[in-house]
Amino acid sequence: MSRSVRVRFAPSPTGLLHIGSAHTGLFNWLFARKEKGRFLLRIEDTDTARSRQEWVDAIYEVLEWMGMDWDEDVVYQSRRIERHVDRARHLVETGRAYRCYYLPEELEAKKKEALAEGRSWRNDRRYADITAAEAEALEAEGRKPVIRLKIPEGKTIFRDRILGEIEVGNETIDDFVIVRSNGTPLYHLAVVVDDVDMEVSHVIRGIDHVTNTTKHIHLFQALGAELPEFAHLPSILGEDKKKLSKRHGAASVSEYRDAGYLSDAVVNFLSLLGWQTGDDQEFFTRAELMERFSLDQVHKRDTVFDLRKFEWLNGQHIMALSNEELWTLAKPFLKREGLVGDRPSGSEKTDCHSERQTVDGNTSGQPEGQTDGRPKGKTAGHAYAMEVVALLRERCRTLADFAVQGRFFFTDDFDYNSKAVRKHWAKEPDAVSERIVWLRDEFAVLEVFDVEAVEGVIRDLSERHGLKAAQFIHPCRVALTGEMAGPSLFHLVAVLGKAVCVERLNRALDRLPDAIEQAAVNQG
Repeated sequence: MSRSVRVRFAPSPTGLLHIGSAHTGLFNWLFARKEKGRFLLRIEDTDTARSRQEWVDAIYEVLEWMGMDWDEDVVYQSRRIERHVDRARHLVETGRAYRCYYLPEELEAKKKEALAEGRSWRNDRRYADITAAEAEALEAEGRKPVIRLKIPEGKTIFRDRILGEIEVGNETIDDFVIVRSNGTPLYHLAVVVDDVDMEVSHVIRGIDHVTNTTKHIHLFQALGAELPEFAHLPSILGEDKKKLSKRHGAASVSEYRDAGYLSDAVVNFLSLLGWQTGDDQEFFTRAELMERFSLDQVHKRDTVFDLRKFEWLNGQHIMALSNEELWTLAKPFLKREGLVGDRPSGSEKTDCHSERQTVDGNTSGQPEGQTDGRPKGKTAGHAYAMEVVALLRERCRTLADFAVQGRFFFTDDFDYNSKAVRKHWAKEPDAVSERIVWLRDEFAVLEVFDVEAVEGVIRDLSERHGLKAAQFIHPCRVALTGEMAGPSLFHLVAVLGKAVCVERLNRALDRLPDAIEQAAVNQG
């Protein structure tokens, strides 16, 4: 094809942007960027009953979040209805379409009759060549015509960029309606007229549109327009091999965004749905995708939306970010859970060299015990945040995980996991209490409270009492975090600081009996 590449993404604003629609938009965008072409956005908002401005705004928001910038002004299909109808009139005037006065019940009767006789029925064009006087008489009876496109005899053959050559016998295509009896254009006409006027060179869309393509080819030809090149993308299936939908979980891009998926990961993952890279590489930046993407590497087979792979890939993109970038992205999720807030004054990037508190220390700038939900004596200053992010980044698959797995870093308000209590406290409660006391007392007198010192305390206690280090580590983790797994205990203890650790060990001693009792109830 000699003309320049111009592709369009044409979502309907009838709901949040579905992951399948975003997939189609992404492949159009990648193709345009790879070929140094134009990526056009068209809002197909002619369904006035379902289209809403808030959905239009949501489309813009998601595309911007995904980094899918568009060229030229947005085209709103609803503002072009007069143009669509004008083109239909032109088709009637040139003999490529006709006004059909059949009543719906008459058509239904003819179809039933044909079905009873074991044959298919196509419009017999009874009204295709009537005179103006005959048309006037029919309209006087109250009949309002639709406009139908005349389908020629023969075959429709086209080469799909992905599927290869497709051939359809025209006898299987009825003279389809392009304008309703109320004068409004149908989808097929509007789409083709818009594609012609927007000079679209490639129509890249889902495979479910293949049956529409033969109709559209006839419209392009009837309008005397050059055919675009067609490419139909494979369907996206859930893991049950059924078409992806709400039943498979989140169905819109914004739901994944709100669940803590990175835009880079969404773009990366969607690009792999149907595109074969030719090697084992799966992690791609946008720049790499724009350089390597090719329609010729898109396969025909349906592709499966593997959520586990998506989570893994999101984790890889998390790991690719700096701690600074991660904190910026994760902070809204922590705020959502009430774990951090905006600092009342000053810059967040302050010198927080004294954030690890002594038992009596308090640098939060507030009276003792008033720390906005954060651990007593702690602030969510920049240095502290960087330490937390550094510990959590390898364990978090989504940004939301930072608020879940890191909750104990920002608040004392957490429960003891019943399974952890049963496994690490309930089997020998008296011995566990004694070990917690030993830990508390040793931590309290440490002058330097860092990873090496904390590890030294635990190793020394285990040797002194003839116990394994794990017999201190696991009960301590439950006391400090409420959980049975997480980042390195030595590191998280050092990050929490002496004041918080001593206080939480004291609290664990007070609550241990009740926690064991509650864990038993939960198990029952």
